[in-house]
Amino acid sequence: MLNGLQPWHLIILVLVVVLLFGAKRLPDAARSIGKSMKIFKAETKDLREDGKAEEPEKKQIAASETTPSAADDQVAQLQKQLDELKRQQAADKADQAHKHAS
Repeated sequence: MLNGLQPWHLIILVLVVVLLFGAKRLPDAARSIGKSMKIFKAETKDLREDGKAEEPEKKQIAASETTPSAADDQVAQLQKQLDELKRQQAADKADQAHKHAS
């Protein structure tokens, strides 16, 4: 026995659909399905185009994630700059306190 649909299966299916929906409603239903498929295809095409436009951003993020040592170096440099600024502020406050005390 074959597992696929045979021609008489399709004929019975078409007859059941015609009996359920009526011959007058079938063309309208077919048009509605056609319009829906057209809209669906257009939307999926837009999504694919948007996905292609976003791929370079993903590659840039992935590239930056693969070089954690460069990011660590930047963090270390910024931390050094911050420490130096804190020392300068502390020295300025000490100078101002010394001037006010005199």
